[in-house]
Amino acid sequence: MRLLPAPAGSGIVFRRTDLDNFEIAANGRNVAKVSYATSLMRQGVLISTTEHLLSALIGMGVDNVIVELDNLELPILDGSALPYVEAFLSVGIRQQRRRREYIRVLRPVEVRDGDKFIGVYPGTGYRIQYTIDFPAPIGRQSSSVDLAAEDYGTNIAPARTFGYKVNEQRLRDMGLIRGAGPENAIILGAHGPENGPLRFTDEYVRHKVLDLIGDLALAGRRIEGRVVAERAGHAMHTALVSRLMKDRSAWELARIAVESTEPSAAEYPESHMPSPVLQGA
Repeated sequence: MRLLPAPAGSGIVFRRTDLDNFEIAANGRNVAKVSYATSLMRQGVLISTTEHLLSALIGMGVDNVIVELDNLELPILDGSALPYVEAFLSVGIRQQRRRREYIRVLRPVEVRDGDKFIGVYPGTGYRIQYTIDFPAPIGRQSSSVDLAAEDYGTNIAPARTFGYKVNEQRLRDMGLIRGAGPENAIILGAHGPENGPLRFTDEYVRHKVLDLIGDLALAGRRIEGRVVAERAGHAMHTALVSRLMKDRSAWELARIAVESTEPSAAEYPESHMPSPVLQGA
């Protein structure tokens, strides 16, 4: 996989180099299916597990990039967004001479499913309040962050995905988590992580925040507002994007005097270890 600079206004675009450079824009219209990961599809062409890269791009303020890959799935790396962030920083992020556009939330938009809930509300910055409630040993955790004020690369990006050992075989039988293992996920046994230590005491909810940022990137621009989630997941995250985009009275495009950014190129070879490279102008 390789990331290339893109002109201002391009947004985030995935390019399948194994399929004649077929392109799929990262937006809500192209959401294909969501279960344990978020996938995009256009004209039958699929791209899977997009949320960690999208989260890193939005979290680091990258607006315009072409993501080249030669298969349908993005690398899982270590199960977090940190390797992407480190690659961006190693090659540099360049400002472009165009004002950044935000989606400014004007009125509440909510999605509910029983006792699960997610909503977005007017507010300054990009604030997220997320609560999870999983079986032991996780239990209930909450996290509140403001992407406009906090260091995404330090506080959110390192949080890894996680799963319960007892569910492993069932999920593999369903064709899921085929590449999952202790090197790229927190494996939870009856008494805690089998491959600890944790990077944060609340690493589980921080990873859900990471996922949410990536899924909401499918709105096409960074959000200006407040997001509240209670026991939500990929399906509800993307349902909120769809509902928000369909209700044009609930938001407006705001141009803020911050120049948009693009990364220099970063390449991820088949080993799935980040190996950034610089591209000529």
